[in-house]
Amino acid sequence: YWGKSSVSLNTPLNPSVSVTLSQSHLRAVTSACASRDLQGERLWLNGEEVDITSSKRFRACVDGVRRLARDRLCPETGRVLVRASEWGGMGLRVASMNTFPTAAGLASSAAGYAALVACLAELFNAEETFPGELSTIARQGSGSACRSLYGGFVAWRMGGGEEDGRDSRAEQVCDEGHWPELRAVILVVSDEKKDTSSTEGMGTSVRTSALLGFRASSGIVDERMEEIEAAYERRDFPAFAEVTMKDSNQFHATCLDTYPPIFYMNDVSKSAVKIVHAYNEWKGKVCAG
Repeated sequence: YWGKSSVSLNTPLNPSVSVTLSQSHLRAVTSACASRDLQGERLWLNGEEVDITSSKRFRACVDGVRRLARDRLCPETGRVLVRASEWGGMGLRVASMNTFPTAAGLASSAAGYAALVACLAELFNAEETFPGELSTIARQGSGSACRSLYGGFVAWRMGGGEEDGRDSRAEQVCDEGHWPELRAVILVVSDEKKDTSSTEGMGTSVRTSALLGFRASSGIVDERMEEIEAAYERRDFPAFAEVTMKDSNQFHATCLDTYPPIFYMNDVSKSAVKIVHAYNEWKGKVCAG
């Protein structure tokens, strides 16, 4: 996912897929409470309070889930504890933490906003009015967050037919138990914040990269989507890894084609890529990607 077709709706230029990592290792942990005794909304991230007064992304997620709120009942007696109409008048407190570096390229925004929407949905006893509606809300916080609401292998269908963006939503292709042998090795070459944020980088690429325009209009992404979904469904690692590596290369090529260019890889990253290809050549088959 790189580039937006609509900034206001946070919809993408093309569809995309992702594999959700096991929460046993890397995860965002979010808790929330609402009370009539609280005023306004406050957010803490990794122990530090964050100013959310002008955060449209946070606002979109909170308001989106609140619209789906239902009565909360006492599980023992069935008595109404909070009526759906009362949630909007309550103050809200949210605390979230990542077990991995924030803004370093490890999808901290995707994990954070997915966890936020899931947490609020449970708090407000929210109910979707159509399949994948919560993913469309998470998408407005961070595009990739729509995929992170589900486990396993997940596709983000770009949509484009609905004016409100409701057809731009995530869909689970295979659940988290489909391919238990698959392993993701995370090599952190730097835990520093990215020089160029994803939002800023995507905007610049859309404006200046001819390669990104070609990628979005040529049909190559749709072809790769079909290839990688089929490879994942049949657990064909060489095919899955090859498409992944080729698309990663094209992403970084798009960043270099952006003006001024964006550099997300450093020398250690490039060495890691060389090691993967050297290892596959030594094994005589694709074992890593």
